[in-house]
Amino acid sequence: MEQKQYQQIIRILNQELVPALGCTEPIAIAYASAKAREVLGTMPEHITARCSGNIIKNVKGVIVPSTGNMRGIETSAVLGAVAGNADAKLEVLESVTEEDVAKTKEYLEQHICDVALIPNGANLQIIIEAKAGKEQVEVEIRDQHTNIVRIQKNGKILLKKNVQEGKEAQVPVCSLTLQEIYEFANEVNIADVREVLDRQIQYNTEIADEGLMNRYGANVGKTILKNYGNDVKNMAKAYPAAGSDARMGGCMKPVVINSGSGNQGMTVSLPVIVYAKYLKVPKEKLYRALVLSNLVAIHLKSGIGKLSAYCGAVSAACGSGAAITYLHGAPLPVIEKTITNTIGNVSGMVCDGAKSSCAAKIASAVDAAIMGHYMAMDDNTFCAGEGLVKEDVEKTIQTVSTMGREGMRQTDAEILELMIQ
Repeated sequence: MEQKQYQQIIRILNQELVPALGCTEPIAIAYASAKAREVLGTMPEHITARCSGNIIKNVKGVIVPSTGNMRGIETSAVLGAVAGNADAKLEVLESVTEEDVAKTKEYLEQHICDVALIPNGANLQIIIEAKAGKEQVEVEIRDQHTNIVRIQKNGKILLKKNVQEGKEAQVPVCSLTLQEIYEFANEVNIADVREVLDRQIQYNTEIADEGLMNRYGANVGKTILKNYGNDVKNMAKAYPAAGSDARMGGCMKPVVINSGSGNQGMTVSLPVIVYAKYLKVPKEKLYRALVLSNLVAIHLKSGIGKLSAYCGAVSAACGSGAAITYLHGAPLPVIEKTITNTIGNVSGMVCDGAKSSCAAKIASAVDAAIMGHYMAMDDNTFCAGEGLVKEDVEKTIQTVSTMGREGMRQTDAEILELMIQ
């Protein structure tokens, strides 16, 4: 592999696999609000949070970390202004105290925050307007959860990016192929990825353990182990589900995300970690499998977009399924069949926002990936012409991406309308 491409892929992993405290959409709102307060120089007297439909969808039902059981855009925006540390970005709420939460409740009772929908905006777009006296600040985030494209104070532009600038900082992952991803996983110098993968292993395992030890959300992870047993297949489903139980339930432990999502970050890593332990593979093999898993998931999701009506757990489960096949020593054609079998099964799963049922969707997606793996190992696969399956895996991925990005636009709008009702 050429050195330029090698370094680009290292950049992808470093850009994508970052820590986040809580669901990334409410955290992005808190981040924008914390930045607005920082520029304003004081606590706002009034906040207007204008958000795209997908942001509203993903914030409505999830508990904001550190608040106990508080939810919603208003909570995220006000808490970010009260106690957010903008320098921490996706860990903006890491230092919130009980006193901060109490202040946030007081401000919410005073109705200092309004929420509005941005019509026809980007899928991921947040505009926070903060006012105090005659001072007024606007902070806009677009396309990436920490990509501030505009800061304006009292009508004066302090920062303005071309909309494409945030995207240009990101390597075009969709230009990669599974062949290149597979070659990179085999060739990468482990020293170049050890730090980011060790953090992913540590953080995501810790929050999964927390979800299995305590009660969060609908307790999907605990339910799987209690009723289905603790063999490797069930552990691979229970661990990411339990991590999601905890994360959607307001747990204060951070996760390492993938494609802008903590749920996807856990889905893409924890089943691989479980299978690596079960198979007793060397640590280096686990690192290489995680590289493969993360890049496959990013490759699939990049063609769909950060937020859509297509459940991202499916793309992430394709990554973990591919990595499980890799851990078994199978070559690339078998890995490709695993991916085809997975998306040929559950690519119709819809995203109706971030909330406790995400854990169940993760378990279902991982179950499909595990079945896809065992089918592929027995040389069974869905064939071209069957539904959205095409003659090779890359065309199948492109077809499913188009379906998720374009074909499900109306589905996304209808989901949002029904949720608002």
